[in-house]
Amino acid sequence: MDSTDHAHSLSGQPRLNEGSGATRATRRKVIAASFIGNFTEWFDYAVYGYLAVVIARVFFPESEHALLQTFALFAVSFLVRPLGGFFWGGLGDRVGRKNALAWSILLMAAATFCIALIPGAATIGVAAPILLLVFRVIQGFSASGEYAGASAFLVEYAPPSKRGMYAAVVPASTAAGLLFGSLLVTLMYAVLTGPQIDSWGWRVPFLLAGPLGFIGHYIRTRLEDTPEFRKLVAQDVAVEAPTKQLLVKHWRTGVIASGAVLLNAVGFYVILSYMPTYLSRELGVGETQSFLATTAALVTYIGFIFGTGALSDRFGRRPILLTASALFVVFTVPAFLLLDPDTFLLVVLIQVVLGGMLSLNDGTLPSFLAELFPTNVRYSGFAVSFNLSNALFGGTAPFVATWLIGVTGSVLAPAFYLSAAAVVSGIAVLVARETSKEALRAT
Repeated sequence: MDSTDHAHSLSGQPRLNEGSGATRATRRKVIAASFIGNFTEWFDYAVYGYLAVVIARVFFPESEHALLQTFALFAVSFLVRPLGGFFWGGLGDRVGRKNALAWSILLMAAATFCIALIPGAATIGVAAPILLLVFRVIQGFSASGEYAGASAFLVEYAPPSKRGMYAAVVPASTAAGLLFGSLLVTLMYAVLTGPQIDSWGWRVPFLLAGPLGFIGHYIRTRLEDTPEFRKLVAQDVAVEAPTKQLLVKHWRTGVIASGAVLLNAVGFYVILSYMPTYLSRELGVGETQSFLATTAALVTYIGFIFGTGALSDRFGRRPILLTASALFVVFTVPAFLLLDPDTFLLVVLIQVVLGGMLSLNDGTLPSFLAELFPTNVRYSGFAVSFNLSNALFGGTAPFVATWLIGVTGSVLAPAFYLSAAAVVSGIAVLVARETSKEALRAT
């Protein structure tokens, strides 16, 4: 969008590039393609987290620390995500968002499908957890381009006044993947016996990744790349080495973005992925009830997300992100204190409230991060900063939470960890500029 378009956007008049020149049908396909990729990715991650206790029994049957080892594997797969961020981000900035997204989802789905085929430790011994680690690493590498690429794709296709709303599709699809995983696991616990889940039931969710990945790949290969990227190519200003450009010219923005991601990284995995394990293992809530509570939180979270995206378009990204950080600093510990295993409705209410607080951050973050970086390094900048924080603090959140409880002896340890993440994110957003009213920069 040029300066003329920007002036129109501020005056409320129709924009010259309203809708980025794309038809309504094209934008619907863009939304669908972005949705299904993130849905598949986080469905895969969700079922691993929700079935962590079962996976621990299958792959570490003789270990006294089986659950901790299972979460350690979950965390290790995140360590390759910054590397994947450089790879997929660089690819997306050089050859286009569409191509990077099409291949990343295919690799992700294949790795997840293969996890379902691994024999348990009782059959092949130590080779079982080793194979699980290999496929989890492939998952982490391929998934690292998904969230950032889909966000950049949507922002670059969106009408200027609705970038927050369009980008909110990404966290909504993420939550939808978690929701489907939670519903499926809840159903499995309701209809299958424990031995059935341990022997073959746990494999079913991982098998579903195969067809979902092929559907996503098919849709993405039939889309045209974003107007912003095509404009960059037409002007012959795309960079050949976006990673170098990012590290040399945009390192300060990258540091700010990584800090801003911290609340999302810790909050998302603690509240929406680790919580069923926390409720059942630490507080004694029944497994079915734990999943039902998380399911209720996910349903409301999805609704909140789109409202947050619209709010950020109206009031700006920084005010909404700062509000989210402040709420977590003040209310996280009291919320965990109120969790009562004997009062199921209270557990559900607290999870819904925490999910609503998190949606203020998560619904705003994709558009905020995409707008921080210019088009020629947008994919790289988003992917590296997002995956760096998630590698260090997101994927490790279940492991750290479990470890902190063991070290401190306090079930409130995850709440303090989450509050600390909110403080860091708030500081990063404070030093960032407001991006919602700016035109997207090419370079």
